[in-house]
Amino acid sequence: MKLKRYSVFAAVLLLIFSILSACSSDSAGKDGEKEKDDEAKANFNEEGFPIVNEKIKLTFVAPSDAAPDWNDILVYNKYEEMTNVDIEWQMISKEGLEEKTNLMLAGGDYPDAFHSVGLSTQDLITYGGQGVLIPLNDLIDKYAPNLKKILDENPDIKRGITMPDGNIYSFPRIFDPEFTSVMAGWKLWINGDFLKALDMEEPKTLDDFYEYLKAAVNNDPNGNGKADEIGLSASGDSNIINHFKGSFGLGNRGTGHPYVDVDPETDELRFIPIQDGYKEMLQYLNKLYSEGLIIEDLYTVKSEQTNARGTDGLFAATLTTSPESGYGRDEYIGAYTLEGPHGDKLYSNYRAPLVHAGAFAITDKNQYPEETVRWLDYFYGDEGSKLYFMGVEGETYVENEDGSVEYTDLINDNPDGLSYTEAISKYMTWRGVSYPGIVKEAYFKGSEGLESSKAAAEKFVNDRPEEIWPPFNFTNEESEIMSSVGTDIEDYITESQAKFITGKTSFDEWDKYVKTVKKIGLDQYMEIYQDAYGRYLEQAE
Repeated sequence: MKLKRYSVFAAVLLLIFSILSACSSDSAGKDGEKEKDDEAKANFNEEGFPIVNEKIKLTFVAPSDAAPDWNDILVYNKYEEMTNVDIEWQMISKEGLEEKTNLMLAGGDYPDAFHSVGLSTQDLITYGGQGVLIPLNDLIDKYAPNLKKILDENPDIKRGITMPDGNIYSFPRIFDPEFTSVMAGWKLWINGDFLKALDMEEPKTLDDFYEYLKAAVNNDPNGNGKADEIGLSASGDSNIINHFKGSFGLGNRGTGHPYVDVDPETDELRFIPIQDGYKEMLQYLNKLYSEGLIIEDLYTVKSEQTNARGTDGLFAATLTTSPESGYGRDEYIGAYTLEGPHGDKLYSNYRAPLVHAGAFAITDKNQYPEETVRWLDYFYGDEGSKLYFMGVEGETYVENEDGSVEYTDLINDNPDGLSYTEAISKYMTWRGVSYPGIVKEAYFKGSEGLESSKAAAEKFVNDRPEEIWPPFNFTNEESEIMSSVGTDIEDYITESQAKFITGKTSFDEWDKYVKTVKKIGLDQYMEIYQDAYGRYLEQAE
């Protein structure tokens, strides 16, 4: 009996000792965590450079298309010196990037952050809601003064990156709203030499444009004795439609919403592709196509074929970012906004400043979220934008007395024989990816930054839509419907408008087309759009 009592007593003592040990261990663990937190705080500078006193290391995933390996890029090497933040770049080919990124996020094997991978709104909603991507609202307020200033001055951008749950899970790619040329993107260009040869004025209306194309195709303005002139050149019809629907009073909220805008008479949402004005636009384009005034292989032409023809100066008009950079031709001039048959003169091919919401996101594995936010915010300011797009002064660019900047011969006339684009990709990473940051006219040297492009933009700057919508953010349930019913509607419209333009479908079939769009599920489509628009308006209050 004594032995049994002793055993019970010993067991009780052991339990008490275990509890005390656990408490002691837990206390020690918390003390250790606190000590670690204190060390991190002491190492972190909330302002200025370096961001941290002692070097820290972060792992980012990025696409390899802009440059094959970002671990040895001039811009980031320089920035590491400035910040004491060492980025280990994990490169993934852009081919299959979306699939690989989603596998990482779903499987739990993901980095500290995703840079330039182009996370979708659905990714942000899904993985933000799961806690994999961290909310950034407070971090932006405290540690991202450059981005915060942009968001305060452009509330539409803030609304565009705010998900339905009220959280911001990403840093966006932004176009400076004052940079008209980049906001317009693909512009309509007129061959100035053809105009002179034909003794014609620049087109101001759709009728003028038709007459010009007809004269250019039929009267040999290049003087080579061949009927080789091409009227309007484009690749596919999306840019043509985005451009010409403004001449029929459609597309008054920008290209981010190609199918929906606001009816100015009722102030209600309007589905563009079933409007009478849309039919008139397609009839106008059909007239151009049927008379051989639009490139014949509009729907099959390859970009390299377009560039070859453009290099030969065969286009009377072309829709592109810049004939100067794309074709090496300097005779093209930007077109005026063409007035339509009812007096409409709207430059509808105009983008929202918010280009891509999911350009950069921080995961819950990141032990240095404050430092990461500070690291990225620099690229939303003037100095950071200059570093990102121009590189390092004295190496890749020089600054002129008037404050303007230009690339050195390391980029423009590379001593190793690299092309302009190859040289840029060797020292910088902005080409061809959805990077986080802001594109400013002063530092962006792509096609839209050329003087000819900026001059072209001046012609339509006063014809821009008064309000430009950023992309709306749909809930998971709404996205499922938009990816099924919505996709079916949009696919049918894409197919039908091509047939109307090329004449494969008669306009006698228009009513049947409209009925089919409605039958597929237009009411449901517009109901979801209305709900998303309502949330967008609520965020402004």
